[in-house]
Amino acid sequence: MSGFRHFFEEKFMAAAARVAAQRHLQALRDGIILTMPLIIIGSVFLILAFLPIPGYEEFMAGTFGEQWLTKLLYPVGATFDIMALIAAFGIAYRLAQSYKVDALTAGAVSVAAFLLATPFNVSYLPEGASQAVVVGGVIPSALMGSKGLFVSMILAILSTELFRVIIQKNLVIKMPAGVPPNVSRSFTALIPGFIILTAVWLLRLFIETTSFESLHNVVGELLGKPLGVLGGSLIGSLVAVILIQLLWSSGLHGASIVGGVMGPIWLTSMDQNRLAYQAGEPVSNIFTQQFFDIFVYVGGSGATLSLVFCMLFLAKSQQMKQLGRLSVGPGLFNINEPVTFGMPIVMNPLLIIPFILTPVVITIVTYSSMAAGFVAKPAGIAVPWTMPPLFGGYLSTGGKLSGLVMQLVNMIIAFSIYYPFFCLWDRQKYAEETSSSAK
Repeated sequence: MSGFRHFFEEKFMAAAARVAAQRHLQALRDGIILTMPLIIIGSVFLILAFLPIPGYEEFMAGTFGEQWLTKLLYPVGATFDIMALIAAFGIAYRLAQSYKVDALTAGAVSVAAFLLATPFNVSYLPEGASQAVVVGGVIPSALMGSKGLFVSMILAILSTELFRVIIQKNLVIKMPAGVPPNVSRSFTALIPGFIILTAVWLLRLFIETTSFESLHNVVGELLGKPLGVLGGSLIGSLVAVILIQLLWSSGLHGASIVGGVMGPIWLTSMDQNRLAYQAGEPVSNIFTQQFFDIFVYVGGSGATLSLVFCMLFLAKSQQMKQLGRLSVGPGLFNINEPVTFGMPIVMNPLLIIPFILTPVVITIVTYSSMAAGFVAKPAGIAVPWTMPPLFGGYLSTGGKLSGLVMQLVNMIIAFSIYYPFFCLWDRQKYAEETSSSAK
């Protein structure tokens, strides 16, 4: 046990803490999180548009007219289709804050750089035509959404790094002391903003001379596809799950750290499913953010809600009984810090074993069930991670009962894995209480 603690405290935890404090990963995480409230709001309207109730479509069409679905989906487009734009601002803002430079201006320059790198044209195939028509002067909503997410992330980081270097080297226009601060900051941003936008403009001109034609195509081919394969594979997802659990086991927020890297991949997969679901087509991606939030982490990281039920109904020690009563409320909303730090699971060699094993087994079982067609895949609906069990499975799959059943099965799996380890821990605590009362 001492060797285990030494490894976690001296080796793993130190390295993990450095990764957790890395400013670029923190900025990526915070920028992506900034998009989530809008996506959840859009998901509410997406659910309303496709409620699985017999006769719902006919009722809506008769009450609100034939265009009711198109109008109900307006908020969906206004939220999902600007996630890259919001991320461009949020990532740059948070990164500039960490450098203590003007965050608002850095965010604005990042958005401008992203728009400058984006070709303002869309192509479509007219009815009966054999060749697509390109329309210029139009901002493509697809590239403002999940398809442009990686470009917005890269440009947000690069533009902010260049912005802060220019500011810190004092290559700015300085105004007299009597000028209001807001006006002075505007002039301070002129040189950095001009250099950044000129650099992006020249980069775009160069790429347009190549076969890639746009920065979005470059990033999609060289970065988006490989990362999509990694995040969309069972092996890659299992690695992410194990890393999350290892980080939590050492007291670090594993979901936030790993989410800074994997979050954009899973978010892109979620939006692809959303577009297919919205068009009435079969969804293809299994590994989305909702796959992990709703199906794998039932009760929080480690799927600890089943462990809470062990404490609540089967504990012999007073400590475990009391902890179960305190943890069941938060656990139903997938908040498990009372269990993780109160039991504790952190730095506990006995309980770390099921804490890591349970999500791994659930990931494999859930993936296999969805891949085989026994369970509906996530429909691209951004159900909040705090959604109570069973409700979350039903809603995230677009109103399919198989999603609800899958969550229930996962809870049973978690219970069966945690139970023997819990008995050992509870027996130990009961013996401690008995010996203490006998003194």
